[in-house]
Amino acid sequence: MRVLVTGGAGFIGSHLCEALIGRGDEVTVLDNFDAAYDPALKEANIGSLDVSLIRGDVRDRDAVDTALDGADVVVHLAALAGVRESLKDPAAYASVNVDGTVKLLEALRERGCVPLIFASSSSVYGARTGGPFRETDSVDWPESPYAATKRSAELMCHAAHQSYGQQVTMFRFFTVYGPRQRPTMGIARFVRMALSGEAIPLYGDGSSARDYTYVDDVVRAITMAVDKPQAEAVLNVGGSEPIRLDGLVQAVGEACGVDVKVEHQGPQPGDVPLTWADPSAIQSVLGWSAEVSLKEGLRRYVDWVKRSAG
Repeated sequence: MRVLVTGGAGFIGSHLCEALIGRGDEVTVLDNFDAAYDPALKEANIGSLDVSLIRGDVRDRDAVDTALDGADVVVHLAALAGVRESLKDPAAYASVNVDGTVKLLEALRERGCVPLIFASSSSVYGARTGGPFRETDSVDWPESPYAATKRSAELMCHAAHQSYGQQVTMFRFFTVYGPRQRPTMGIARFVRMALSGEAIPLYGDGSSARDYTYVDDVVRAITMAVDKPQAEAVLNVGGSEPIRLDGLVQAVGEACGVDVKVEHQGPQPGDVPLTWADPSAIQSVLGWSAEVSLKEGLRRYVDWVKRSAG
C-alpha cells in the first residue's frame, strides 16, 4: 500500500512512518520542516527512514499534488500544535490547520476521494469538569485558537464527506507522549527538569487532569484505520485513565528515580480542567484499545531520554 503522511517528520508522523515501512508499505512524507521547534530534530526523526520525502507546505497545492501521486490513503498530521502557542498567533494556526486541510481536501476530491485519516484533538471538547468525553458530546465552544482550528478542520472534513463522498476518519487524540515528542510538551519538560534537579512547575492547584496516550498506541490506531477506511467516523484515541497534574508530577519523579521539587504557579491560559476519553466507539469500529499504561509509558520515555543523552 502507498501511504502519504503529511507532517511525517514530526513526533507522531515519524513513528507512524517507521511502523508502515516495517510492515512493507511504501511511504511518502510531505513536511515543510517549520521552525515550530528545532528543525534539526525533525531531520533526525526522518533521516534514516526509507521514505519518499517531499519538502513542502500542505498549503502549497503543487506540493500536495506531487505528494499525492499514487497514494492509496492519506494520513494528515501536518499542523501547528500547542494550545498556549496558538494564543500568540491565531492567524498562523488558522492558515495551516484549516486552510491547509481544505487545500488537501480539494486535491483529494479531484483525485476521486482517496481515503483520509485526519488528526484532530481532544481539545475540541472545551472546558469540562465531568467525563468521560464521547464523540456525540457538544463541541461548540473551544477554549483556544488551536482547539477552534481543529474543530473547524473537522467540519470541513465532514462537509467534504457530505458534499462529494470523501472517506474520512477523524481521530481525536488525547495528549500523546513518548520518544521524540516536542520539547515544549508537558511530560518532556517535566522529565527534563526532574532529571536535572530543577523544580517542576505545578500550575493552579494541581487538580487539572489529562488522559495521556502513549505514541505506540496512537500509531496502532492509525494503522488500523489505514487498513479499514471508514465512510465517515469521529473516534477518540485515549485510554480513559485521566491523572491529575500533581499525580503526574509524582509519577514522573518515580519514573526518573528522583524526589521531585515543585514550584506552584498560576493556571495557564487556554488550559482546560479535564480531558477524559470514552474509547467505546473506536473499540467497536476498529477493535482498538490502549495497551501502554502511563507508568509503563513514562518508564519507556525516561529510558529513551537517558539513552539519547548518552
